[in-house]
Amino acid sequence: QVQLVESGGGLAQPGGSLRLSCVVSESLFSFRSMGWYRQAPGKERVSVARFISGGSPSYADSVKGRFTISRDSATNTMDLQMISLNPEHTTVYYCNVRRDWLGVLKGLYWGQGTQVTVTS
Repeated sequence: QVQLVESGGGLAQPGGSLRLSCVVSESLFSFRSMGWYRQAPGKERVSVARFISGGSPSYADSVKGRFTISRDSATNTMDLQMISLNPEHTTVYYCNVRRDWLGVLKGLYWGQGTQVTVTS
């Protein structure tokens, strides 16, 4: 079973920054896509930033210029650097990886979630 362990959430002031980190238990090369999602209470989980295959990262319009996703295949780590935070960014963030086999979804794996709270 693939395991994802997140860290780095917490409190930030408006205009501040946080860096989320996700350590994956298997090689990042074995996944079709990987990324960060967020989920507000009572709402669906939505993509924030992600890599698909070996392509460039893609971002939700609401975080472009503020959030940067990165990955390190040597440490099987995926990070999300968040700057210029505002209270609208307050929610739980999840990292995710997707495994396919011959073009068919084989598994979606999630981190435990980390709370980000932006408040003065």
